[in-house]
Amino acid sequence: MVDTENGKNIEEISSNMIDVVIVGAGFAGLYMLYRLRESGFSAKIIEVADGIGGVWHWNRYPGARCDIEAMQYSYSFSEELQQEWKWSEIFPTQPEILRYLNYVADKFDLRKNIELKTQVNAAIFDETHSRWEIQTSRGDRILAKFCVMATGCLSASRIPSINGLETFKGHYYHTGRWPQTDVNFSGRRVAVFGTGSSGVQIIPIIAKQAKHLFVFQRTATFTVPARNKPLEPEYEQWWKSNYAEHRKQMLETITGCLALGMKNCSAMSVTPDERLQEYEKQWQKGSLNFLGSFNDLVFNQEANDTAAEFLRSKIREIVEDPTVAEKLIPRGFPLGAKRLSLDTNYFEAFNHDNVTLVDLQQAPIDEITPTGIRIGNKNYELDDIVFATGFDAFTGALFKIDIRGRAGKTLRDKWADGPCTYLGLMTSDFPNLFIMTGLGSPTVFANAALCIEQNVDWITNCLVYLRTNHYETIEPNTEAENDWGKHVNAVANFILFSKADSWFNGANIEGKPRVFMPYAGGVNNYRKKCQDVVVNGYQGFILATQ
Repeated sequence: MVDTENGKNIEEISSNMIDVVIVGAGFAGLYMLYRLRESGFSAKIIEVADGIGGVWHWNRYPGARCDIEAMQYSYSFSEELQQEWKWSEIFPTQPEILRYLNYVADKFDLRKNIELKTQVNAAIFDETHSRWEIQTSRGDRILAKFCVMATGCLSASRIPSINGLETFKGHYYHTGRWPQTDVNFSGRRVAVFGTGSSGVQIIPIIAKQAKHLFVFQRTATFTVPARNKPLEPEYEQWWKSNYAEHRKQMLETITGCLALGMKNCSAMSVTPDERLQEYEKQWQKGSLNFLGSFNDLVFNQEANDTAAEFLRSKIREIVEDPTVAEKLIPRGFPLGAKRLSLDTNYFEAFNHDNVTLVDLQQAPIDEITPTGIRIGNKNYELDDIVFATGFDAFTGALFKIDIRGRAGKTLRDKWADGPCTYLGLMTSDFPNLFIMTGLGSPTVFANAALCIEQNVDWITNCLVYLRTNHYETIEPNTEAENDWGKHVNAVANFILFSKADSWFNGANIEGKPRVFMPYAGGVNNYRKKCQDVVVNGYQGFILATQ
């Protein structure tokens, strides 16, 4: 291959040929690098940020924390790591998770194979030599047999297009690209857009600081209390005394989380009083396990309605102003169809005199002015705007890279009508390109750390199999890819999660094809399907020796 601009062989201007390039240094990229090195592959991570951590590097906003328990949202590959790391809280904050990931990078000497502050501009498959050419913002061209996209499904932050934003004279921020320096809202007039997970976490914090906080709400959200607290030594020891068995049990669950004391029966099989008692018990315990109060809340609309109405009643209890409470009550979609959030004093924040809820369902924003926001003849004077407006999920980070497969076909063109993968891991016409924990996988409905380890282990074992059997390339056949897409959609239609416009189906991005992108069949079922493919000789994949 020749560089047409300089007339040089690519080999002359690139680093040495390596086995695998990994894009992204978050949870997925770090473990991918570890496994590949342990399996005898040469590998390198390329990361655009100036530090490792992925989503936990960028999402530094006040109140940011994980909604999965720390003892479960962590790596399981090293027993020594499991035993020596000490979490301070049930649900860890962003700084603590970032410290953990940096500790992992140092413990396993990963940094020597990580290149920071480098954007991958393009990844182009060379059919002649069956390898990928990775072009970076530094001008490097790296040749690799395989390319692994560990770019994350929630990493391409999205600021909505609002007329006049460029004229605003104050500061504006996005929760997914928060400054590394402290931002203090004391004495300031602040607007927050968005009431998803990030908004739910940051709003109570800003409410304590700001002179006045305006929450601009387009869609009301369901939340359950986190009931976060310091991690008790007895609970920590219970996990660490038999981590292997606990992790094994997690693999057999739908969510990849060990949830104790859940009822394995229909919500409609018990009396109304028994239902309320169970919901109240889970409400008092806190955590996303609320959705597992009964075994049919995500399948049965009637059952789902009982849980949703319970949460609506809690909003009415907490919010003192009945008019505000009604505006904060979610309607028109099932509980869980938009991702359930964990909160700490979210609804209580609206009882503060310095917090105003602005319902955009009643009247949309006309424009952002140099000094604030105008809706009709009403002006909201502001010093700062915070966009907690989420991400271009699943495909956004991939489409920032010019990815080209066979015959120069771009990934963007192939997915013009919606993304399609096989097992969420590969897509046809893009040999030796792996995509982690996003499309067609259960990650966003489950414990992401566990899903990441499953994906990494599958990919690593696949590469070992290819090396052992002298195969040059692997890619799905179109029939297997189409069948997987049909299966993902069939599962989505069977449950209630597909019954709403959300980032699950791209509805939050104007012009994005409406395709339900994650796999809602559960961690346990997904793992079995991936294992069956391997047992059957990588069924559905094309393996070629040249």
